[in-house]
Amino acid sequence: MKLNLRVCAAVLSIASAVGASEDIADQYPQSELYSKPVEVIPHVFSAIGATAPPTYENSGHNNNLSFVVTSQGVVVVNGGASARLAAALHEEIKQITDLPVKLVVNENGQGHAMLGNSYWADLGVDILAHEDAIHEVEENGDFILQGMERYNRDKAEGTRVVPANLSFSDRFEYELGGVKFEILHLGPAHGPGDTQVWIPQWSMMIAGDIAFHERMPPIFADTCTSCWIDTWETAFAPLNPTYVIPGHGHPTNLAQVTRYTRDYLVDLREKIGAHIDEGGDLAGAYYIDQEQWRNLDTFEELATKNAGRVFEEMEWE
Repeated sequence: MKLNLRVCAAVLSIASAVGASEDIADQYPQSELYSKPVEVIPHVFSAIGATAPPTYENSGHNNNLSFVVTSQGVVVVNGGASARLAAALHEEIKQITDLPVKLVVNENGQGHAMLGNSYWADLGVDILAHEDAIHEVEENGDFILQGMERYNRDKAEGTRVVPANLSFSDRFEYELGGVKFEILHLGPAHGPGDTQVWIPQWSMMIAGDIAFHERMPPIFADTCTSCWIDTWETAFAPLNPTYVIPGHGHPTNLAQVTRYTRDYLVDLREKIGAHIDEGGDLAGAYYIDQEQWRNLDTFEELATKNAGRVFEEMEWE
């Protein structure tokens, strides 16, 4: 019994030491990946990205690159931030299975979800994205690529913009090797074309950027936070997944992402709403109290920006 307690204490100590932090060095220096893929539940793997902005040091791997191994092939979620990063993920997949990658899903139209599409397309793999995400890539792909080239320098070599060749609007049902995938756009949330991959038989949700818990959710200029909350409450939470792989950060559960996504958005809107009711202006909105969320990575980069964007959204509601 004493031995078991010591083992548990050691595990907890290690878990605490590797918690979310922007200061953690590259966890997998022999690979382009920031971290080696881990098996979250049987057959479902994820390479957890840095909970920090994209840099040369993390090769742009600051989101989660996940894959599901079935008896007939592999489904990958996210193309990766570059062709080289996609190739590095593929090398890890090959160490686990000889089966081919049959489908790549882009969780949205951001660079770290889709710039690696060129690698997968050159292999003849089908790539699926929501129609709004495809539009985002077609409209802004060159600009997104240039941004990646600036921070990634030589690691950007071989990457080009390739939109998904398959699209959907609300849901796309896909079955492979006895595993049923429901690829969903549950509604407006973090950004255009937000996509969730739901595997009901395993109660596994690969959530994408609708869900955060270790880093602060970024609110874009075109994000509708009231819509995000509504999508959460009416469509995402009712699925009640046991396991959640968020867009960023370690795999977790519904309660945790609810606390740091839905509850954060509700808190921020309540405080901005009170500020507006008191006659406050945009300059003052930047200083509303968000201290309870300071433990989240990227707090310093995002807290004031988020407050300003929510003010601009709510002053016209």
